[in-house]
Amino acid sequence: MESNGYPLPDYLQQAKPNPQENRAPWYMNTAPSYAGIFLWIAFYDQLAPTTLGVGGIAAAVLGLFIAAFISFGLFYLVPALWGMKTGYPLYIVGTSTFGDKGGYFLPGLFMGALQVGWYSVGTYYATQFILNAMYGVANAPQPRSLMFIIFGIIWGYVFAFVGVKGINYVAKISQFLPIVPLVMLIYALFSGMGGISKFDVANFTDTPSFGLGTLVMIQLVIGFFATAGAAGADFGMNNRDKNDVIMGGLVGVAVSIFICGLLPILAIAGVMANNPELANAETGAWTFGQAIGAMTGGQLMFLLFAIASMAPACFCSFIIANSFSTMIPSISRMAWTMGGATIGIILAVTGIAGQLAGFFGFIGACFGPVCGAMAADYILCGGQWPGPRKGINMAGYIAVIVGFIVGILPNLGVGGFIPAAVYSFIVGFVLYMILAKAGLQPETISLSAEKATE
Repeated sequence: MESNGYPLPDYLQQAKPNPQENRAPWYMNTAPSYAGIFLWIAFYDQLAPTTLGVGGIAAAVLGLFIAAFISFGLFYLVPALWGMKTGYPLYIVGTSTFGDKGGYFLPGLFMGALQVGWYSVGTYYATQFILNAMYGVANAPQPRSLMFIIFGIIWGYVFAFVGVKGINYVAKISQFLPIVPLVMLIYALFSGMGGISKFDVANFTDTPSFGLGTLVMIQLVIGFFATAGAAGADFGMNNRDKNDVIMGGLVGVAVSIFICGLLPILAIAGVMANNPELANAETGAWTFGQAIGAMTGGQLMFLLFAIASMAPACFCSFIIANSFSTMIPSISRMAWTMGGATIGIILAVTGIAGQLAGFFGFIGACFGPVCGAMAADYILCGGQWPGPRKGINMAGYIAVIVGFIVGILPNLGVGGFIPAAVYSFIVGFVLYMILAKAGLQPETISLSAEKATE
């Protein structure tokens, strides 16, 4: 297939917009899907040590509030609006910002590669929590142990297989399981309620800093959300109109971030204050998992959180299959998924996947400038998707590379760049604007399909 004599890549030839009759209201797709992402324990387990334990409750809560609206306004909104207007997913609308050839890697294959990382995180938490439920926190086998490896392999391959079988299976697993962590979060809040007013950050750090606690919270939240924000196109293509995009984002992104971060932060603060003999300046602030271990019924909670992890595990494996098989269809979905799952399992059972602060920083550095460049492209095009651009759009690639360098600095031990994920967005946005106006954007090509909606 050619467009005005220009040969289109296979993945663009096969692209078809999602028609209006397949769309649904925001409360049936975007909002509950995003809420399910933030109810995943990987989001909030490690928020407290470098936020609550550094700046106190108010700093952590303020950081959550700011991050919630940055995530909605800067990272989610533009991809979602383009998805709604065109009916196309991220790997198609991204070809305007990165080119039809450049789109193979950004966002195409790169999104799939990062899902391997998320899959490893899900496998790590599920395995750890199952073993905590079986043996207790003090005696549970740790990463690299035989039992951890066995359970990690079983979990990893079973849910990779479910995910590759298709979205219908993923949807069935995802329908009710997010309710489980919500109930557990509410229970955790009540468990720590009596200690919240007694929490004093000075008891857990020798150098409290309200500002640092706030900024680190912003960095962690946006680092977690960055890929899901870019994937707003995939959610937006299922929305009927602009109101669905906005309402779905406000409820599913902004409100969900705030609520799903607030409940565990308050629970951890209360449980720590109620257990001063265990929590002190030497141990620092706890993770949510450590707080669960100090609650009545903690072992059952570990088991329930592990069960709830089935939904994100299936979702990640489904995206791995979609990303790689779309861009390189000569290799089967099953082969791509099982290969990605194998890498994810290795990262999980060795414990590498448990280092979430660094992982969140890496994700923010990668997709902060991607979202920034797309936002600049959206403004330059007046909000209307212009179609794919020929070859590699150097304006997009240069903006992302420079933005990534800025975003990754905290991971390299360079201080003063928090929240780096926000700075990487700004760099990507500004550079794309400058380079596009300087003529580094290739010309656009048209797809044969009509736009789904204006």
